[in-house]
Amino acid sequence: MIAITLTVIAATYLALAVGVIGARRAAYSQTRHTISELGEYGSPDQSVVAFGVFLPIGLVLLAAAFVLQPRSIPAASLALCIAIGYIVAAVFPCDPGSPTSGSARQALHNLGGAIEYFGGAYALFRLSETFGQPFRVGSIVVAGAAILISFPTLVPMRGLIQRIAEACLFGALAWCAWLLAMSA
Repeated sequence: MIAITLTVIAATYLALAVGVIGARRAAYSQTRHTISELGEYGSPDQSVVAFGVFLPIGLVLLAAAFVLQPRSIPAASLALCIAIGYIVAAVFPCDPGSPTSGSARQALHNLGGAIEYFGGAYALFRLSETFGQPFRVGSIVVAGAAILISFPTLVPMRGLIQRIAEACLFGALAWCAWLLAMSA
C-alpha cells in the first residue's frame, strides 16, 4: 500500500504543479509544450520547478522503487526509470523549447527523458508478462510517445503526447503496486 500511496501522491502533485505553474506562464500551452519547459533554463520558475516539483517527485518515486523491489523487479524498475527522469530534469533543466539537440545540459536532460520513457516502456513490457495485455499496450504507447516527442518541429501536440505517456507510466505504476498489494 505504501507504493500506491507514494505513486498517487507524486502523480497528483505533478498534475497540480503543472496546472498551476502552466497557468501562470504566459503563452504556455499544455498541449504544445513539454512539462520540462515550465522549468527550462533561464525561466522565472526554473528553480521552483527543479527543486519544488521535479526533485520531490523523483525522490518520492525513488522511495516507491525501494518499497517495490522485494515484490517485483519490473515494478521497481518502472518506478526507478520515472524517478531518474525527474531527478535528471531537476539537475539538468532543458534549454528553452526543450530541443532534441543543444547544450550539454540539454543532452543530459534528454538522456534522463530517454531513461524514463524507453526504460519505462521496457519495464511495462516486462510487467505485461505478469499482469497482461494492458501493460503491453502501455509499453507501446510510452515508446511511441517517446519517439514522437523527439520531433518538436514535426509534432505540434508534443505536450499532449507527453502527458499521455506520463499518465500511462504513473497509472501503470499505481495499478501494478495495487495488484502486488492485493496478491500479498
